[in-house]
Amino acid sequence: MTPERQLTQGLRMLGIDLPATARKKLLAYTLLLAKWNRTYQLTAVRDPSQAVSHHLLDSLAVLPFVRAASLLDVGSGGGTPGIPLAIARPELPVVLLDSNSKKTAFLQQAAIELGLVNIAVHCGRVEAYRPASGFAAITARAFADLAALVKASRHLLQADGCWLAMKGVRPDDELACLPADVVVEGVHCLQVPGVAGERHLVVIRDRTVAGTRGA
Repeated sequence: MTPERQLTQGLRMLGIDLPATARKKLLAYTLLLAKWNRTYQLTAVRDPSQAVSHHLLDSLAVLPFVRAASLLDVGSGGGTPGIPLAIARPELPVVLLDSNSKKTAFLQQAAIELGLVNIAVHCGRVEAYRPASGFAAITARAFADLAALVKASRHLLQADGCWLAMKGVRPDDELACLPADVVVEGVHCLQVPGVAGERHLVVIRDRTVAGTRGA
């Protein structure tokens, strides 16, 4: 199956409708990632047949939960889920953050080559990041355990914002270790076409601004 057909079928299964220009950019992104990965080791996924499922569809599976006005992708690495989400939502300001300068060099080049004017890239540790304003949503994919993510990025979350943490198996042990002043709004099981393992999205809010909602 061609990557184009795999993407089209996968998006249909996810219930996501994207214009042809967005689908073209998504596929161009996987080619860039594969090219740079040979030198910079951006991702452990090296099988070209898995690029669409494990990079694009896995990232886009969280798109229905991205209702925010701004997004920070913590530990962006090779750009997932931030770049696919930025392509799918060109009106959404997205900041890709990583402490590895080689990875942020790739992220910057990808944003330029793909014409993603809604993306900004920051190289540095999330704990030290001090932008002019916070973010309505903070996402992370295999960055750290949930408690560490909350602790490291809490200062970057806007009032009534949320964390969107991507996980494999349901992280019950991590959920039990979250601080008492955050609330888990939902743990959503994601069915990602072409990905055999479990995938979950954990939505967390700051209890101090979310009240008891979702408790």
